[in-house]
Amino acid sequence: MTIHLQLMPLISLIAGILILLMPKLLNYIVAIYLIVIGLVGIFNLSL
Repeated sequence: MTIHLQLMPLISLIAGILILLMPKLLNYIVAIYLIVIGLVGIFNLSL
């Protein structure tokens, strides 16, 4: 049995856990997430 992990759901899970543990990180996590999503959209990258 092989497990294939995609990057975006894994990043979302880690970000959610970090937000629960340290709510002050919310602004940074959201900003980084939006930048990554924007770059993926602009350069047609598949994560």
